[in-house]
Amino acid sequence: MTGTVNILYFAALREQLGREGQQVILSSNTMPVATLVQELRQHDAKLDEVFAATPRIRVAINQKLGGFDTCVQPGDELAFFPPMTGG
Repeated sequence: MTGTVNILYFAALREQLGREGQQVILSSNTMPVATLVQELRQHDAKLDEVFAATPRIRVAINQKLGGFDTCVQPGDELAFFPPMTGG
């Protein structure tokens, strides 16, 4: 059985994509963030373009920083944002 995850885009990613987020049906019950992103990029040319142009995109899973090797499951919330800069 598969389910959905809620994906949010922040800062420049949101501006470049022209959307705040989306709901996605997972192709399996659990998968690494990297696999989910790879699937999304294959089906969404704009998302592929933005992810290719923005190195070191950060991800939070359920409001905690994670990595692209972190597994997600139905009901999770993912947030993608560009790297932070300081000054």
